[in-house]
Amino acid sequence: MSKILTLEIAQNFLNDPDGESLGDYTSMDDAAAQALAQHQGGLYLNGLTSLSDAAAQALGKHEGFLGLRGLRSLSDAAVQALAQHKGELSLSGLTSLSDAAVQALAQHKGDLYLSGLTSLSDAAVQALAQHKGDLYLKGLTSLSDAAAQALGKHEGDLVLDGKAEEAVKLARERLAKQK
Repeated sequence: MSKILTLEIAQNFLNDPDGESLGDYTSMDDAAAQALAQHQGGLYLNGLTSLSDAAAQALGKHEGFLGLRGLRSLSDAAVQALAQHKGELSLSGLTSLSDAAVQALAQHKGDLYLSGLTSLSDAAVQALAQHKGDLYLKGLTSLSDAAAQALGKHEGDLVLDGKAEEAVKLARERLAKQK
């Protein structure tokens, strides 16, 4: 069943953040997104399963934690808008991203949660390796040697699992020996 987060609900939340949980809504009006972008503090919108480009544009102006784990896909325009967000950004529900979208996210200022991604191109990994902030990529199942080497140079915490974690660990050991 679809539950729409309306402007009225957003305004109620802004007036009393402890009184209204936003995590149960599956979609959001663009006007609600504009209102919520003004909120000082975290926004936990993990129930959203869709997000318009206009809503993403508005939320990209929010500062603080922004949880959008329920989203499985986003347009490149929406990702580029969200990349402007300042603070932790959780998009761990996304299962794939274009290289252009990853390039935009690499410029994001704050920690970045992308643990739903199972694979990335070498070009995408090269871009993410330049990200300033912690990077959560627990869903990656494998990495090429070049990708592992690029991530091995990432500054900030890097959270991986399995073979991808091993590949980066080995790449970092090789880099340390070269110094």
